[in-house]
Amino acid sequence: MTSPWLWYLSRAAGVVSLILLTLVVLLGLLTTAHPRPHSAAMAVAMGVHRTLALGMTVFLAVHVLTALVDTYVHLGWWSAVVPFASGYRREWVALGAMAFDILLTLNLTSLLRHRLPVRVWRAVHYLSYAIAPLAVVHALTTGAPDNPVLLGVAATCAAAMVAVAAWRWLGRNPDTRRRAQIAAQEWS
Repeated sequence: MTSPWLWYLSRAAGVVSLILLTLVVLLGLLTTAHPRPHSAAMAVAMGVHRTLALGMTVFLAVHVLTALVDTYVHLGWWSAVVPFASGYRREWVALGAMAFDILLTLNLTSLLRHRLPVRVWRAVHYLSYAIAPLAVVHALTTGAPDNPVLLGVAATCAAAMVAVAAWRWLGRNPDTRRRAQIAAQEWS
C-alpha cells in the first residue's frame, strides 16, 4: 500500500521519536549527575524519564510499522530488526535497526529489572548510550538530507545530547569534592 500519508506519518513519528529520545537521554544524564538523593523530586524525574521512554517507544513503533507497510520503498519486516537486511539505503537503515534492537533489549531488561541482578541490568542499560548516535546518524542520512528543517531538528538533538553528556562526564562529581574536603581536614 502506497500513500503519501504513510510516508508523512512515518517521517513525523521518526522525528517525534528522536525528540523524545533526546529528552530521555538528557533527563537520564541530568538525574545520574547527582549523588543519589532519595527525594520526591528524584522520584518524579525518574517517573518522567520512564514515561518519555515509553512515549518514544510508541512513536518508534509507529515509525517502523508505517515504514514497513508503505510499499513506496520495500523494506521487508526483517530489515527493522536485522541490520543490513534492507535493500534501501542499507547502511543507514541498518543503524536504525541496531538502535531498535538495543531499545528492545533495554525494554525487556527493564521489564525484568526486579528479577535481574542490578549489575546485569546496569550493564545492559549502558547500551542506551549507543542508541543516541545510531538514531541521530540514521535521522541525518535517511530522513534529513533533503529537508533542512529535519536536518536542523536532528542536528539540534545531537548538539543537546553531546553538550549535556560532556557536562555530565567532564564535570566534577559532588561526592568527589566532599571527599576531598573531608580528606583535607586536620585531625586533632
